[in-house]
Amino acid sequence: MTLPDTTSSPLGADRTFQVDLRGLVDLLSHHLYSSPRVYLRELLQNAVDALTARQRLAPAGETAGLGIRLYADNTVVRVEDDGVGLTEADVHSFLATIGRSSKRAEGIAQQRADFIGQFGIGLLSCFLVADEIHVLSRSARTPDAPAVEWRGRGDGSYTVRTLPSSARSGPGTTVTLTPRADAAEWTRAQQVHALARHFGSLLRHPVTFDDGSGAPAVPVNPEPAPWARAYPTPGARSRALAAYGEEVFGFVPLDTIELDLPAVGLKGIACVLPDTVPAGRRHGHRVHVKGMLLSEQAEEILPEWAFFARCVVDAESLRPTASRESLYEDDTLAAVRDALAERLRAWIARAAASDPDLLGRFLQAHHLAVKSLAVHDDEILRMLLPWLPFETTDGHTTLDEFARTHRTVLVTSSVEEFRQVAAIASAAGLGVVNGGYTYDRELVHRLPEIRPEATVADLDPETLTAHLDPVDRETELAAAAYLAQARDALAVFDCDVALRTFQPASAPALLVDSREARHERTRSQLAREQQGGVWGDILGALRQEAPRAQLILNQLNPLVRTAVTIDEPELARTSAEALYGQAAMLSRRPLRPAESSLINRSFLDLLAHALRKDS
Repeated sequence: MTLPDTTSSPLGADRTFQVDLRGLVDLLSHHLYSSPRVYLRELLQNAVDALTARQRLAPAGETAGLGIRLYADNTVVRVEDDGVGLTEADVHSFLATIGRSSKRAEGIAQQRADFIGQFGIGLLSCFLVADEIHVLSRSARTPDAPAVEWRGRGDGSYTVRTLPSSARSGPGTTVTLTPRADAAEWTRAQQVHALARHFGSLLRHPVTFDDGSGAPAVPVNPEPAPWARAYPTPGARSRALAAYGEEVFGFVPLDTIELDLPAVGLKGIACVLPDTVPAGRRHGHRVHVKGMLLSEQAEEILPEWAFFARCVVDAESLRPTASRESLYEDDTLAAVRDALAERLRAWIARAAASDPDLLGRFLQAHHLAVKSLAVHDDEILRMLLPWLPFETTDGHTTLDEFARTHRTVLVTSSVEEFRQVAAIASAAGLGVVNGGYTYDRELVHRLPEIRPEATVADLDPETLTAHLDPVDRETELAAAAYLAQARDALAVFDCDVALRTFQPASAPALLVDSREARHERTRSQLAREQQGGVWGDILGALRQEAPRAQLILNQLNPLVRTAVTIDEPELARTSAEALYGQAAMLSRRPLRPAESSLINRSFLDLLAHALRKDS
């Protein structure tokens, strides 16, 4: 069989990709960049990198006073810098080639880390708001270099021409955009100024803005970052950093933690939230790279357990993605995350050692975050576990205080089990901690590591029932007939019935039933229903001997003392079902359909009996 010849060129001949610029611009606007507003960030970034390159080419004294100037008057947007500029060859090589950046070229950028942008696509973002980009540039690397004009259009065409050096008074680049009508939202003078402040407030080069009204140009970044300023006292510094955190995030921080990682050139602050936040909710952090705002939602800068803080940082060595709206996940970012986590741990340690009032306010709002940290951090566990609040039979209290009162600390495995037994266990003198919340059971079991004299054990039904007082033999014999009828009525729920005395006397009955036991009984029931099938064999193999539930009637309760004397079989069964239903509801666990039906039926039967008796 002969395959048809589908090519007229020699096998393996090289071909060149063709780029549809309009399609590429659409791709950028809808998938790479989050909003057309990024065009101004890209222009500022190019200007900053051009100034950085010029500073590397000339002594510091020759570059003093150089900066960036913005102009917008609702009809045109212009960004002018005193940077390194471009030659005609640079224009052909870099402006007209998508993906090629001068910041990856030899000579201009032997040290790429000095520059913010490195991907060669930033200028394309201007097509999000304009159909034509006009660039006028003059190189600082060649004395008396001519000016070069480049005009790029959204259809992929461009023109280049050389102009006299007088066309631009000095080295640098001017980018001019004539906005489209549909881009007015992002190119009005007021909006351009706001965007410049938003993206460039921490830039290290001076940036000014002129709205074309004739008024003097105003500085965009008049002051350095607050952590880079000098203050007369440590207190003044703390207040200034807290005020900046409030300005950025919109809340008054509980405290402000200064961040400084010289190895990666990172400085900034972490603001501790004053109020409780949902567990696991990760806040976005404000990240600048070399002064340029990269992202306001950089979740990856802190570990998940640190959801009690929000950061604003400026870093030198973190790598932005191609869109420059998030961080590239690499070893450097992982190291920064670990180092910032250590700073937060150190702050907690300082508060625990020297500022109990601050620690108390912090734990009141963020004890869940500290619990999540203590589970995996032995140092924080030893330091803070005794001071963490837990729900107990003595109310909400610290574990240290609770352990001083109860040498044996019992802990439940679920919230519903705690609610079942809390009142009765408290009356019996048992110290029980609700272990049903996230991290609580695991942390309580680690208490002996901190307090060796304390004993911790899981609460099981046998432990609780052992602390309930038995009734005398005569009373039990007198109630035997009723108890037998009650057991028969509740057999459908695999529930035994017993008579005891316990406090409080207002509680007529206690339903002791663990979640594991209920699951095992459900599995056993399904195995019986599926007997003989594949699923029946599987469920049968998993079957374990589950303890039965126990309905414990309280002989101290007047209603129970009356119920055990009932000699009418149907009324006895109905009263037992009603007591079971009331105890099940008090446990606050989800009711099964059969239990809901039983509660309704027993109520109606008791009501009917009362009406008949009244008649």
